[in-house]
Amino acid sequence: MATERILIVDDEETLCEVLKINLENEGYDVDTALSAEEALLLDLKKYSLILLDIMMGEISGIKMAKMLKADITTADIPIIFCTARDTEDDMVMGLNLGADDYIMKPYTIRNVIARVKSVLRRTSGQKTVTTTIEKPNKLKVEGLHLDLEFKRCVVDGEEVKLARKEFELLGYLISHRGKICSREQILNRIWSNEVVVLDRTIDVNITRLRSKIGKYGSYIVTRSGFGYGFRD
Repeated sequence: MATERILIVDDEETLCEVLKINLENEGYDVDTALSAEEALLLDLKKYSLILLDIMMGEISGIKMAKMLKADITTADIPIIFCTARDTEDDMVMGLNLGADDYIMKPYTIRNVIARVKSVLRRTSGQKTVTTTIEKPNKLKVEGLHLDLEFKRCVVDGEEVKLARKEFELLGYLISHRGKICSREQILNRIWSNEVVVLDRTIDVNITRLRSKIGKYGSYIVTRSGFGYGFRD
């Protein structure tokens, strides 16, 4: 089994080195970059996970994450934000971009390692499930098409970029079409093993989905106090 490779992107050189040493001691291959600009020169497709600081130079961690999620070749790389910005809005923004976790500075090395292991365990498990489920690998509701294998969403012939969690949430609701899924069911399916899950996370992702999928946004129904569904 190939060793998982991690990229650390942070403008604090000492912090990068400390994280690198400790993660390598856990058996990972680790590279570092002191800026988003430096990181973007690398072959990012080879990384199993990226630890990304938010507050850097001209290209912030937020901007770099948007670039990664917009590129089909890097959209599925798990991202953990490591930052001193600790407001709820910052966390919601990071998670909405498709980040898999959000760690606030100062943090302990033990905490970072635990988060890294949790995210890698969850995302590698998702890949295993995806490869074993061959049928159906596509979901269709009129002009709304989801390709579960290639993670593509097409709305009336136009491809729409969805963050990973948005795609998974939409696929889950469509696959349970005609039923109302409780918030607990959605959290357990889409955000299982997440270390940080805010109360507003589901609602924010639903709002973003409705705005992105055009007229099909009205197919997502809300059962107040219970959960969401996708109507027949």
